[in-house]
Amino acid sequence: MTFTKFSSLTKLQIKGVTEPNIVNYFTTLNAGEFTKTAALFAEDGVMNPPFESAIVGVDAIATYLEKEAQDIKAYPQQGISENLSDYQIQIQVTGKVETSWCGVNVLWLFILNQNKQIVDARIKLLASPQNLLSLRPPDKEYTVDH
Repeated sequence: MTFTKFSSLTKLQIKGVTEPNIVNYFTTLNAGEFTKTAALFAEDGVMNPPFESAIVGVDAIATYLEKEAQDIKAYPQQGISENLSDYQIQIQVTGKVETSWCGVNVLWLFILNQNKQIVDARIKLLASPQNLLSLRPPDKEYTVDH
């Protein structure tokens, strides 16, 4: 599978995903526009990044991204959408993330409310626990529960 590098002139397309806020999530994230990325979340929206506790609220998400996502590039490839109860939509996207220290396959799971705001975003790295430990940034310590 190949992953296309994005330029500011390229319109991001994710096979199977037409929801603008999901496309905008990846576009703003890759552009380093973290305040705009966070603004796609509901006021009490939650981001669940790998290796971290849940980040709750637009301001906290923006602060987290500003600190932790500086060198991240996301390459979403395809997704599927499912209507949930209470007019919510679940969108699952698979692709790859690259940083200065690694590249890994990723699953993003988004829940959108009836206003199309992200109420929950779960980012799951698709690798074994041993592989994840070898991918961690050198300046952080993590443990793996067995």
